[in-house]
Formats: sequence, structure tokens, C-alpha cells
Amino acid sequence: MVKLIHTLADHDDDVNCCAFSSSLLATCSLDKTVRLYSLSDFSELPHSPLTFHTYTVHCCCFSASGHILASCSTDGTTVLWDTQNGQTLAVLEQPSGSPVRVCRFSPDSTCLVSGAADGTVVLWNAQSYKLYRCASVKDGSLVACAFSPNGNFFVTGSSCGDLTVWDDKMRCLHSEKAHDLGITCCDFSSQPVSGGEQGLQFFRLASCGQDCQIKIWVISFTHTLGFELKYKSILSGHCAPVLTCAFSHDGQMLVSGSVDKSVIVYDTNTEDILHTLTQHTRYVTTCAFAPNILLLATGSMDKTVNIWQFDLETPCQARIAEDQPKQFTEDWSEDDVSNWLCAQGLKDLVGIFKMNNIDGRELLNLTKESLADDLKIESLGLRSKVLRKIEELRTKMKTLSSEIPDEFICPITRELMKDPVIASVKRYLWKLSTGRGHIAPKECWACFVCFSGQQVGSGGLRTWTTDVLKIQSPGL
Repeated sequence: MVKLIHTLADHDDDVNCCAFSSSLLATCSLDKTVRLYSLSDFSELPHSPLTFHTYTVHCCCFSASGHILASCSTDGTTVLWDTQNGQTLAVLEQPSGSPVRVCRFSPDSTCLVSGAADGTVVLWNAQSYKLYRCASVKDGSLVACAFSPNGNFFVTGSSCGDLTVWDDKMRCLHSEKAHDLGITCCDFSSQPVSGGEQGLQFFRLASCGQDCQIKIWVISFTHTLGFELKYKSILSGHCAPVLTCAFSHDGQMLVSGSVDKSVIVYDTNTEDILHTLTQHTRYVTTCAFAPNILLLATGSMDKTVNIWQFDLETPCQARIAEDQPKQFTEDWSEDDVSNWLCAQGLKDLVGIFKMNNIDGRELLNLTKESLADDLKIESLGLRSKVLRKIEELRTKMKTLSSEIPDEFICPITRELMKDPVIASVKRYLWKLSTGRGHIAPKECWACFVCFSGQQVGSGGLRTWTTDVLKIQSPGL
């Protein structure tokens, strides 16, 4: 369950961004101000609002300690604030003077990225307040940014729809079109997914855009093995452009806000919708999870920030199916395969299998060649162990199938029938050598596919209709 526990209505115009530290909530607005609230009772701090910017404040974010807050504005500056007294620590001016649309601290808070409307992206030393590196994207304004959890690289998103990946030296690693009509936000899950015998870490990234879509990506990067970005899936639910998205601190939930005025909370493991929140009366522009408690803040063009509280069991309730594992491996989802790998002591392979979208059916079809050539598992011993475990699954499948009554097995494919129906048919057995036939009534189970098409079995071509079963075979 999730419930609305508080609404903040202090801004005089659209709320553009909100951010949590361990003890504070920051919000910024079209009204040129930044406001700070205590999480203990949601009261505004004595030195709030913070006023310096001369135009719209687009984004705000906390350092890892929560002692410093960064805010950026159309006025071309990124300001660093002391959250304990509201004093300005530094004013970082974008070299081009262009409006700054987004700012983000690195996980260790040694660096700060600012992205501007002219496509420039600046990496600042957050301790000396000096410019470290500067670069730019080819087209569009920079409107989104997120650091990987380990801080080795960060991603920017542009109004032209490009996702660009940069390393910590500001070298462009990769760029590709992610959303046709422009990206609006992106965020990394703070919990990496381990995978690969080389100790690779895979990170889950969410991006959203004007195309009404939320896309999930998996990213891996090391200086020795290089970089890989792989599209995984699309989350459905919104019927209008998606303006914001954010992962919960434990990576179990993803929240999004949209022009359709709704907030949707997803379970990141099943990608099911947990909650749809519709209290805002205008576009939802920002959302953020608290780092150490199950609180969610959502901001809107209706000038309000809503604070939501989750029950501790919320993510688990949407995963009841995980407590009741599917009996047949071919029905497993990608997450079922991941759980199976962990149970077999193969946790390091989870990331590789997820990146290649291995579900139950694909798992059963894996061979030693596909493990080596497609999944790039170099260790012979590891490949052999995986193949042994898969063979155990195949054996279990055969055992389960042998325990199923024959009337539930398709007489042609010998597979378990989906949604079987009882049917009364007549069986015509034609002996082609004599031209004589035999008719016998028969009650049988039949699956829909048998009634709607033709199948070829070992006995020859069998043509099923809704009233008769004709078996044509040269051997009869």
C-alpha cells in the first residue's frame, strides 16, 4: 500500500525538481527559488527559501553527505549551497552562458556535471569548484543526466532523443537514439547486477521521453573490456509524454510522472505496475525516492509537492508469484531464470543472461556453442556446469510430463495443452489399400490449435475439424 501523507504548497509556480538527502527534501521551481524541508515533520527550514537565481530553477541535487545542495537555472549558473545555513558556497558559470537545465553530483561527490541548453556538458571539481573538462553533444539541449553507481561513467540525455555515455575523463563512449521525440529524464538503479567471470558489473538504466515511453537499458563498462549498452524492455502505462523517472534506493521500484497527470510505480523485477497515483491536477514534472526510508516525493505544474509513504511489504506483494515458482521451465520469465542461477551457485552469470534476455524456453535451448560464442562464457568448467544444470532441468521436465494424464497431452505434438476443451468427434480411419473405412465415436481432449489448423506427426498428415478427425496415412 501507498498513502499520501503530506502536501507542500509553498511554491508560487511550477515545481521543476525535487531531491532527497537522508534528512532533507529540496524542491525548486519556475518561481526562481529553492526550498528545503525537514523529513522529520516536513516543516520548511528557517533559512529557506534559498534565493540567488534570477530565472527559473530547473534542477537541484544533494551531495552524498547531504551537506551541499546544487541548483541550476536559466540564468546560466549552477549554485552550490550549504544546506545547514543556506549560504552560497560557489557559483559555477556555464562557459557558454547558456541556460543550465540539469546538474548531478558523482556518487562520491568529488565531481559535478552541469548540462546546458546549447548542448554543452561541463564536469566540475566539486571540492575546488574549478572546471575540469568540457564537451558537447552534437544536437539538442542537455536535459537529463545520471551517474553510474560506481562513478566510472555517466549518461546524458538530449532534447533530440540521444543517450550519450561519458567516462570519468569526459571521453564519449557511446551515443545512440533512444527516444524519437526527445529524452526528458534518465536514472540509474543504485544496485548493480553482477555478472561475468571477469567480475563485470551490469547497471540498470531507465530513460523516458516525449514518445510516452519508459525504456530499460543494461550497461556494462570497464577500462579493460570496454563498454556495452543494451536495450532491455519498455514499461507501459502512460498515455502521454513521460517527464520524469527515478529508481528507489534499493532498486526494487521505479516511479514515473507524465503529462497525463499520473504517477506510476513499477516493480523493477516483474515490470508490473504496483500503483497509479492521480492526485496531481497538472503535468507531473518530477519524482524522487528518499535514500533510507520508503518515501516518495512527486512535483507538478500544479505548484505542489506530494509526499507518499509505502508499506514495507509493497514490492513483495507484487511478487507473490515468485514465492510459487513455475513448475515448467519453459514458462519461466527472465527473472525466474535469474533466481534459478542464484540457487545453483551461478550468481555471477545473472547479468550476462539478463543482457541476452534468456527466459525459460531460451534456457532449455542453450548449447555449449551458444554459451561460448553468444554469451561469451570463456571458462570451460563454468560452461560445463551450466550445461549439467540445464540437463537436470530437461530431465525434470520429462519426469513432470510423464506424470501428466495422457488426455491432457496434445496427441500430435505431445506437449501440454493450453486451455483444453472437451470435444466430441468422429474418427475416420481409411485403409488406403482397400478403400474401406471404419467410423467410431470418440470423446477426447483437444487443444485449440488442433481445431484451427493442420499438424504433421509421425503418422502422416492429420487434419482436424470441429466435427470430424480425418487421419490420412500411407501406413494405414
